[in-house]
Amino acid sequence: MSEVRLAAEQRTEFGKGAARRTRRAGKIPAVLYGHGSDPKHLALPALEFARVVREHGHNAVLTLDIDSATELALTKTVTTHPLKNYIEHVDLLLVKRGEKVTVDVPIVLTGEPAAATLLTQESTTIQVEADALNIPDQIEFSIAGLGAGTQVHASDLELPKGSTLATDPEVLILAVNDAPSAASMGTEEGAEATPES
Repeated sequence: MSEVRLAAEQRTEFGKGAARRTRRAGKIPAVLYGHGSDPKHLALPALEFARVVREHGHNAVLTLDIDSATELALTKTVTTHPLKNYIEHVDLLLVKRGEKVTVDVPIVLTGEPAAATLLTQESTTIQVEADALNIPDQIEFSIAGLGAGTQVHASDLELPKGSTLATDPEVLILAVNDAPSAASMGTEEGAEATPES
């Protein structure tokens, strides 16, 4: 994962009104914390940060230029407005080069399971521990040809070099079952349609 450089400004005003003013100015209110330091209240450029999230995902590592100093930060939480879909607030975690961090990484399934089966994906992400500058973008898993009765657990996923599993290895990721037949679906519907006496 590549580092991304952003210019950040220190915020001196706080509260809802100040946050609204920050957003009106084309910036996103953010808080940088970690390593026992006092939280820093920042304003990030909205368009550039939205592009970073789009291109690098929520585990983007940022090099922040704050005044005359630079800080390395991991995007921890991105709060998006539920209706208008703009970024309202960002929590950033201060990281150091070589430091290990625990993050949620999306699981991407490739291929199609065997015919006449039904795939149920129980988990769409897993937690991994990785170097802050080598966080995987995603974990790919091929479901090509998997037959009914197959269960895949977190321990079955192949992690990129340098990443270790932080999720419980027994967590169920997906299951492949027999697809319900048209006859069994019709029987169930017929049973439901029968009026009770």
